[in-house]
Amino acid sequence: MPNNKELKEFDRKAQKLLWAVRDQTIELMNTPLVIDIKSSANDLVTNVDQQNERLMRRKLMEIDPSARIVGEEESFQHQLDQDLSGNTWIIDPIDGTLNFVKQRDHFAIMLALYCDGQPTLGYIMDVMNKHLYHAWREHGAYVDDKQLAKPVDAHLNESLIAINGWQLMKNNFHQQEIARGAAGLRMYGSAGIEIIHVLKGQLGGYTSRLKPWDIAAGRVIAEELGLIVKTIDDQPINVLSSNTVLVATKKVCQDVWQITK
Repeated sequence: MPNNKELKEFDRKAQKLLWAVRDQTIELMNTPLVIDIKSSANDLVTNVDQQNERLMRRKLMEIDPSARIVGEEESFQHQLDQDLSGNTWIIDPIDGTLNFVKQRDHFAIMLALYCDGQPTLGYIMDVMNKHLYHAWREHGAYVDDKQLAKPVDAHLNESLIAINGWQLMKNNFHQQEIARGAAGLRMYGSAGIEIIHVLKGQLGGYTSRLKPWDIAAGRVIAEELGLIVKTIDDQPINVLSSNTVLVATKKVCQDVWQITK
């Protein structure tokens, strides 16, 4: 586990890196995109995803040469069986690629550091709104230089909630009943953007099936604010596997778990 002096330096350099990646993203948005299909027509990858990840990997290897780096676009599968001892950086170079392609809005860049499996540093860059949400475990959560307040711990029926559209249509984990029990339903199409709304107290909760790069950064920031990050049926999450995750206030979690159990 790095000491506080080392983590402070990691934090400073990681924030600088996120702003540099944002600058690259804005620059590349003004050039023709190269778009490829991954698993389906709704699962896209662009040259911007790939170039962002290459930049992040290169800089992280300079920042923390002995660390393991896990990314969405490059060589992830062979890393799934590795343990989380030491430092592991987890990259999402464009979160919400479909929004990025179709809307040029509502997407994020995310980065997290896990030390010996513990969520330690987390960063979500809201690219188009030009805000960096970040946290260092037990050192507070911030947007840019302003400390974030803990969200109000409201119940489901008092809160807006975000649910992944495909899971809602399939009614996985009784999600239609969850939606009916909330004050209202919202969908943004980017885990990073939806988690930001939970961090700010604009949503009481967010649930979706998330891959490691979708949740690693948000978990660090959410837990620093006293929010719960577990599976939708009240189990601990495994950061190196996909899970149907719930990020929410304590009361929303309790209400949702009453429905899903």
